[in-house]
Amino acid sequence: MILNNIKIGFWGTKHAHASDKMQMLRQINSIEIAGVYEPDNKQRQRLQEQNPNFQGLNFYNHAEDMLSDINIIATASEGLSCESLNHTEAIIRAGKHCWYDKPAGDNFHQFQKIIALAQKLNLHLQMSYMFRFHNGFNKIAEWVHSGFLGTIFSIRANMSVFLPAERGTSLNYNTRDTIAWHRGGILYDLGCHMIDQICWLLGRPQKVTSFLRNDSKIISECHDNTLGVLEFSNAMAIIDIAAMVVSHKQTRRFEVYGSKGSAILIEPYETTSCMHLYLNETIGGYHKGLNIVPLSIQTRADLYKLDFESFIATICNQAPPIRSPEHELLVQETLLKLA
Repeated sequence: MILNNIKIGFWGTKHAHASDKMQMLRQINSIEIAGVYEPDNKQRQRLQEQNPNFQGLNFYNHAEDMLSDINIIATASEGLSCESLNHTEAIIRAGKHCWYDKPAGDNFHQFQKIIALAQKLNLHLQMSYMFRFHNGFNKIAEWVHSGFLGTIFSIRANMSVFLPAERGTSLNYNTRDTIAWHRGGILYDLGCHMIDQICWLLGRPQKVTSFLRNDSKIISECHDNTLGVLEFSNAMAIIDIAAMVVSHKQTRRFEVYGSKGSAILIEPYETTSCMHLYLNETIGGYHKGLNIVPLSIQTRADLYKLDFESFIATICNQAPPIRSPEHELLVQETLLKLA
């Protein structure tokens, strides 16, 4: 893909994905990273001293220095979720496309206004949900949308994690004390990935119910053992997320059950080389019973790059958006009803 030497800004560095995304961007020779704005001066100093992904880059002293640069046409929004919605609004108001890391804050009305403003200004705002580019999730979506699995009646999703209690002096902001700022805790922080997939498969839920518990007792304000239930006309989806799961990446699963068959992304779905497909009859080149469907292994860096390339392709009018603004709004609305 030709990226046309696009000049990119980067606002915020405290998101759990920020460092890895910067590492990925620095490997793309045909874009220029104009610079980084990090509002927290202590965080900026730590990055410059300790994080090679940010060392040697231009750091802006003020957001306006980045936003006023007419040569920067797009900016990544990579702050903590409690701050990044305001950052994203400023980016859009400055007339720049925005690659916005999930989830879209706690104020749904503000997010609606930002989406509307982006459409009015003909700007592209893309939520950075990496599993939109995962081979296994996309294969399941193909099977669901084509009717290959029949009528879907159940989805079960697990994306648990093991989080430290507090950030302390490290660069890691993905901790219980930061997600405690959000009512839904770990369901808010990671459930958004699963809601994005479920709404893509089944659309708008008719009812949502959540169970938000603090069972580790490490930080009392943090909901760290959670369950979300999404009800549809003929289906239920269950999202199970806890913050204290040992070897968490080995236990993550995504399961879709239909009247003609079932598809299961086995643990760990982020790096699996296959998925399980169960069918009640031989069809479409697959036989009755269990099929082991091979998948090409994708790293996080692979998914981030595909996500970014999709963002750039839309900006350059080479491809339509990977998801519509209406879908982005539905995901965030559903998340905030749950969490």
